[in-house]
Amino acid sequence: MANRTDPAAKSIRGTNPQNLVEKILRSKIYQNTYWKEQCFGLTAETLVDKAMELDHVGGTHGGNRKPTPFMCLVMKMLQIQPEKDIVVEFIKNEDYKYVRVLGAFYLRLTGTDSDVYLYLEPLYNDYRKLRRKTQDGQFSLTHVDEFIDELLTRDYSCDIALPRIKKRWNLESIGALEPRRSVLEDDFEEEEEKEEDEMDVDADDHEKEYRGRSPVRDRDRRRDSHRYRDRDRDYDRDYDRDYDRDRGRGRDRDRDRDRDRDRDRDRDRDRDRDRYRIREEKDYGRDREREGRERDRRDRDRGRWRSHSRSRSRSRERKDRDGDHRKRHARSPSPRRRGEEENGAREESKKKKEKKEKKDDGTDHPDPEIAEANRIRASLGLKPLKL
Repeated sequence: MANRTDPAAKSIRGTNPQNLVEKILRSKIYQNTYWKEQCFGLTAETLVDKAMELDHVGGTHGGNRKPTPFMCLVMKMLQIQPEKDIVVEFIKNEDYKYVRVLGAFYLRLTGTDSDVYLYLEPLYNDYRKLRRKTQDGQFSLTHVDEFIDELLTRDYSCDIALPRIKKRWNLESIGALEPRRSVLEDDFEEEEEKEEDEMDVDADDHEKEYRGRSPVRDRDRRRDSHRYRDRDRDYDRDYDRDYDRDRGRGRDRDRDRDRDRDRDRDRDRDRDRDRYRIREEKDYGRDREREGRERDRRDRDRGRWRSHSRSRSRSRERKDRDGDHRKRHARSPSPRRRGEEENGAREESKKKKEKKEKKDDGTDHPDPEIAEANRIRASLGLKPLKL
């Protein structure tokens, strides 16, 4: 029940006012000790006392992202939704700067675009210092006008995503806002008026000085000025003549210098061209010699390979010819010799078989007694002793 929104509260931007704070931050605020102990049962009237006790602003801090008392009070204002007049009084409060900043932050979350610019732009003239708790738990120094500029120009402040608002020039184009008037504009107008007054005074003094002159003195002054002008004209004419003469000499000197420079450049270009041509001829002759050596080596290797392959094919042909000759002239055995060979092979196999059987009956045992016993057992048709 302590975390529920006031039933009489209106929806802001089509949703519950407490939903303007992200769910994770909202749950951390609900679990915070300051919220449970200091914000329980607060109303729009008693909220002012808690706002006057604030000594810093900020969102969350520490490793577990603990919310600040400033953020808890913002959440409480979203929960009870105070009237617009109370929020405006918060913003106009000049004695307590943190009360003013609290009202400005709440209005930035819930107010219309025109109200945000109308009530927050005058706070640009408040240059008082503010303590701000950073995410690592340390305090940093800022000012009220900087905090207000952050609310009007950025999309994220105190770990809360701020609702989007229209640009000021769009509201001015549709007539929702008047053009912004700077506080320094009156000072600029006063400075311009002072400058205009000074210019008028200087003009009056000049006119008075001109009226107080003597005609005779003015005539002498004009005569002297004409004399000085004629003398200056003669001096300028002589100077121009000398300058033209020196300039002509200098032009001739520059022309001779340019001609010499061009001649030297042509000579250097011809020398470089000759040197490059000689180098190209040497390189060309060297390349021709290298190509000739490589061609001779290739021809020599090709001839060696041909002679080797020719000799190898010749030896292969000789071997094939000798093999065919041996096969052709080989003698076939006679029938008598073939029969003798078959009888010899048959007798050898019979001897091997008898020898094997003799070994198997145990009569060739090294012990004479065992050999005799095996011989008797063989005559009786029994198996030999196996020792």
